[in-house]
Amino acid sequence: MTVPPRPRAPADGPVADAAVHGPVADAAVHGTVADAAVHGTVADAVGPGLDPGPAAVGRGPVADPVVQLRPAVTELRLSAFGAHRAAVFPLGPIALFAGPSGSGKSQALAALEALARLGSGATLDRAFPDPSSRIPDRARPDEQGRRGFRIGCTVDGPLGPVRLDLAVQAEPELRIAGERLSIDGRILLATALRDPGRRTVQAAWLTGGSTGVTRAPLPDDRLGTALIPLRVAGATPGQREVLAAAEQVVVALRSVFPCDPQPERMRAPVPRGGGRLLGDCANLADVLRRTRHECGTRHALLTGAARTACAGPVHGLDVRSVDGGLVAALLERGPGRPATELGRLGSGELRFLALALVLLTGPGVLAMDPAAELLSARQALTVLADGFDRCLDPRQAAELLRLAALSCARGHVRVVAAVGPRTAAAARPVSGVAVVDLGP
Repeated sequence: MTVPPRPRAPADGPVADAAVHGPVADAAVHGTVADAAVHGTVADAVGPGLDPGPAAVGRGPVADPVVQLRPAVTELRLSAFGAHRAAVFPLGPIALFAGPSGSGKSQALAALEALARLGSGATLDRAFPDPSSRIPDRARPDEQGRRGFRIGCTVDGPLGPVRLDLAVQAEPELRIAGERLSIDGRILLATALRDPGRRTVQAAWLTGGSTGVTRAPLPDDRLGTALIPLRVAGATPGQREVLAAAEQVVVALRSVFPCDPQPERMRAPVPRGGGRLLGDCANLADVLRRTRHECGTRHALLTGAARTACAGPVHGLDVRSVDGGLVAALLERGPGRPATELGRLGSGELRFLALALVLLTGPGVLAMDPAAELLSARQALTVLADGFDRCLDPRQAAELLRLAALSCARGHVRVVAAVGPRTAAAARPVSGVAVVDLGP
């Protein structure tokens, strides 16, 4: 399925101007968001221009109701972020971003990765190590020299769609300018940068009863949605609704695993460790050691995939110990044939094996920190892969796409990735796959 291109605003138009000092930031700085946290609607809280309006693209495939009990990011909004303006992208079980160089594929994935980091409790500087590069093209500073960007997402789950919107000031200082957590237009939590001289934002969240709204300062470098469970006791129905919405968003964001295998780091033997795969997959051999002994079924599936994607005969995937307590992975070639160490494989073969392992396993063998308050069976792992088909030949890319469809069919795994034109063309007829075209 092909998703039509999103609408574009002129590079120097009102959306770019509003990156920080437009309607979003005006609401955040002057308190409108916080004031309307309970009694207003989304539009009331932010004024004209914050809500991106109707989705720029259609919704993805409707998920099974049981699957939707697992919180998952189902929509990414880039209101003003890099090359994107007023962009709304639905994220189905498999969402593949395609387009020419410079069209914003990596920017879209970077926005989701940043939200995931913030949802896990990271500070703004860790989520956005180069914030100036995320400011919309040709965005003009206001009279105080402020510029920034706006992103957001929707998380579907037991409560239905929960929206998170975030305005970030990137210059002259990196800080949150405003944040909003809402359901059906009702704002449950909002923060606003009222006093630029203080390193806090004013937060307001639904309490209910005679109090109505509770106000308190929160740090201006962390996501309020991730902090609010530490500040709210859940003593009233309003508080419990805020907590449930925040939990749904945080669970989904903490279930995102950014993965970009680096073949040059995967070739040498590695120390024996805990067997949890890093984002660059440098410790692939150690993880294969673990899966070989602990999960024979998934290891067998990975071996079968390797037969399709790797050159020459493949009879198995094994690991051997080398000097210094290190382990090295190898392909077994069959009786009478010498094994091939993974370090001798091509870059495409190594990237394929790493991504296939991610798709066929789960959070328990990945270096991530999913929400401990929810059973793993009630969470959906989202694999975030920039360059999903990088270095892969058509045969390898087709097999990896098949594994993705297989893994995502049950709802336990989701994939958001950037791909080249050849893989995008092959993916369009595949059921459950949405190709987001970012062409001109």
